[in-house]
Amino acid sequence: MKKITRKKHLEMRLQNIPSHPKPKVNLEQYSTPSIIASDLVWNAFSFGDIDSKNIFDLGCGTGIFAIASALMGANLAVGVDIDGDSINLAREVSDKLNADNLKFIQSDIVDFNPSYTVNTIFQNPPFGSQRKVQSGQDLKFIKKAMELKPEVLYSFHMASTEDFLLEYYEDNNLDVTHIFRYNFPIPKIYDFHSKENQNIDVIVLRAML
Repeated sequence: MKKITRKKHLEMRLQNIPSHPKPKVNLEQYSTPSIIASDLVWNAFSFGDIDSKNIFDLGCGTGIFAIASALMGANLAVGVDIDGDSINLAREVSDKLNADNLKFIQSDIVDFNPSYTVNTIFQNPPFGSQRKVQSGQDLKFIKKAMELKPEVLYSFHMASTEDFLLEYYEDNNLDVTHIFRYNFPIPKIYDFHSKENQNIDVIVLRAML
């Protein structure tokens, strides 16, 4: 698999990744847009967090961050998600790429205990934009990330929780080095949605462990 060398080419490749086949509201499944994923992974690559590293994509959905990392020269990119429908679709994409540095595992992240070292974690957990989603899911992901002890963590959160999260990260000895800010589009995919599209402000915290 040829390594991507231009950000625009990365975005174009990621545009071909399908969305969640059967989105489940209790998992708050919204696909990360290719423009956001490519920007974040390109920045991570520039920081030295991708090339020749072991990457985990927790709550990977159809695998956009794992796939992007594999395309950018990761030694190994592993996507983990509890939803079998999404994992099966991610594996189909992986098979088409012929990527021997890419794998997908169906598992609740709490039960995921890999035998290999992780260098970088990407995670886009349910961050509570919907009332039907159990609160505190993003904190569960942070705790799992700390357990896995990567060198670097990239984690999505609601922008409105920034002050709380910065204090939480500091209390847990996570050194936040960068904050990326995105306008995340939420399409009308669930019955209770009243608008065709809605945008929410999110942040991605890059933290050193």
